[in-house]
Parts: sequence; structure tokens; C-alpha cells
Amino acid sequence: MKIAIVGPSPPPNGGMAMQTAQLCKLLTKQGHEVGFIATNEPYQPQWVGKVVILRALFRLLRYSWSLKNQLNNYQVIHLMANSGWSFYLFSLPVIYVAAWLKIPVIVNYRGGGAKLFFARAWPFIKGAFFRVDRVIVPSQFLQQIFKTYDVDAKIIPNIIDLSVFEFKENDMSDHPIHVVVTRNLEPIYDNATAIKGFTLFAQKHPNCRLTVAGSGHEEAMLKQLVWQLKIADKVDFVGRISRDEIAKLYQSADILINSSLVDNTPNSLIEALACGLVVISSNVGGIPHLVKHYQHALLVEAKRADLIAQQLSLVVADPNLAHKLAANGHQLVQQFCPLHVIPMLEQEYQELVNNYA
Repeated sequence: MKIAIVGPSPPPNGGMAMQTAQLCKLLTKQGHEVGFIATNEPYQPQWVGKVVILRALFRLLRYSWSLKNQLNNYQVIHLMANSGWSFYLFSLPVIYVAAWLKIPVIVNYRGGGAKLFFARAWPFIKGAFFRVDRVIVPSQFLQQIFKTYDVDAKIIPNIIDLSVFEFKENDMSDHPIHVVVTRNLEPIYDNATAIKGFTLFAQKHPNCRLTVAGSGHEEAMLKQLVWQLKIADKVDFVGRISRDEIAKLYQSADILINSSLVDNTPNSLIEALACGLVVISSNVGGIPHLVKHYQHALLVEAKRADLIAQQLSLVVADPNLAHKLAANGHQLVQQFCPLHVIPMLEQEYQELVNNYA
């Protein structure tokens, strides 16, 4: 089958870009002819990227031209879509070009901020959604949001390569506690709360360390915060690292903290669970649809560093709880295995191709 995948390419190495890269690789491995159209190609010429309005116009024109020239060669289009301006700039052109070319299109929607985005934008984007042939989402959280707008969305999970993110038995009694944060250093992930929670925990458990993996606009602020909290000797900022390096980091760690304010089905949580880590996360967006409190992870109210510290202390003091969470988390992530997800996608593709034939 000839399949066009439209979405972002790494870097960064997480989120939708990594899902897009994995999808291209796995579908090609299955024998499909896969074409990839990137939504985040570098600006040409480079100086255009420094002018906000001009860069959007340049990218839109170049991107639309690429769609017109390439999409006609494929039987079905798989569009990776997100909330915000990226939907207007990168998703709408695909949907309307596909309709013009009479090619079936699947919108794979992943926006953690979908509820707010749809509340503001639905009058302008509803026409596009009623033109697509299928909407798929990775969570019940997003499925319910679409339902409120009379759009049927089918749940197809994210893909996690369990050969890369391997499970390990975790015993926190025989080494210093290693805590990790692996979200981009941006305001919506509120990494400052994670660092403050770790600081409170470290006051009672000095034999611990924190690794922060990621980059973003708040990097300088977060490093300054670490100095102000006097925990610089316990915290390592390792920057943006590759997928394989993330897997190695998880293998060396015990606990993942996620303190995001807006989220859907974060791959970082799924990957950490796959590696046997205990996950402590804010209870926002699609996260409580992904994991259950005290069953797969420990969930806390957002922006509550004190609650993060309490849960850190709880899981360190209770090995049975840590073991239960790790075992249940490992069982949960089996649904994200490519052997389970890829056939679901292939069935969707085949049905659409048959309908158009």
C-alpha cells in the first residue's frame, strides 16, 4: 500500500515527532511504500526564521506546494495533527488538498490542549473535520472531547518499542535514589514544580539525585532555581538527548516525575512504565485516562510540590507499593507494542482504500 505520513520529524526526539518517525519505520518494515512529508523543515533562507509573520507565510507556501506535488502519488494519507496554530498551518492544508485530490485522509489527533483549542477554534475548523475520512486519537480523553462536537474518533494507542524500553526489576534499597524528569523545559510542563518537590524530598532523603533531560525556553530559569534551592550538587541537566539515551537514562533511574499542566497521553510516562520506573504525575488532561492512581502510578494535583514530595517519600518507604506499581505499569504498556498497534492502523488504511476504490 502507498501511504503518505505527514507530521514533524525529530528533533526534538519526543512526542509527536518520535511517533511519526516510528510509524514511518514500522510501516516500511511491513512492506508498505511510505512517503514522509515533514511539517517542520528548516526555514529557507535561514534569516526568514527570525521574522515571525514572514516565516509562517514562507513555510506555509513551501509546505502547500510540497503537498500538491507529492500527495497525489499515494493511496491514503496519515496526518499527525496537534492543537493551536500548527493545526491551521499544517493540518488544514493537508485536509483540503486531500479532498481536492480525492485521497482518503486519516487525522491522527494528539493535542493535549484540545479542549481549550476546540472551544475557541471549532467554528473555523469544523468544516475540515467533516471532510476527513477518519479521526483517530490515542486516548479516551481526546475521544470524549471529539464526541462533544459530534465527531466519532477511534482510539488507536501510541507506539512504544519495547525492545528499546526494556523492563527491569527495581530495588531502591541498594543504591541512591535516582529521580528523572524528561519533558521539554517549557511552561506547560511546569518542571519547576517537579524540582521543588524533589528539593522537599531531598531534605529528608539526602541520598538522592535528579536528572533533568530536555531543552526549552525555561532552561536558564530552572538552572537558576536549582542554585537558589541549594541543590545544584544533586541535579544534572543533560539537555536534549536521543531516544536510545533516554532509554538508558530510564534503565539507570528509579522514579519519574511529570508535573505538566496540560497533557494528553505522554510517551514519557509510557516509556518510563515500560522500563519499570515508578511514575509520579500531575493529574491533568488525559493522564488519569492513561494510568490509575495507586494502580499504575501516583497522581497528584498540579502545581503541588508538597504532594510530589509526599509521594516520593511514600514509594521509597514502601517497597511493596513500588513493586506493585512497576508490575502493573509494565502490564499496561503491552497495549502500545507495535505488534498490536500496526495491524489496527493497517486495517483502517485498507478500509479507506477499498471505500475509495
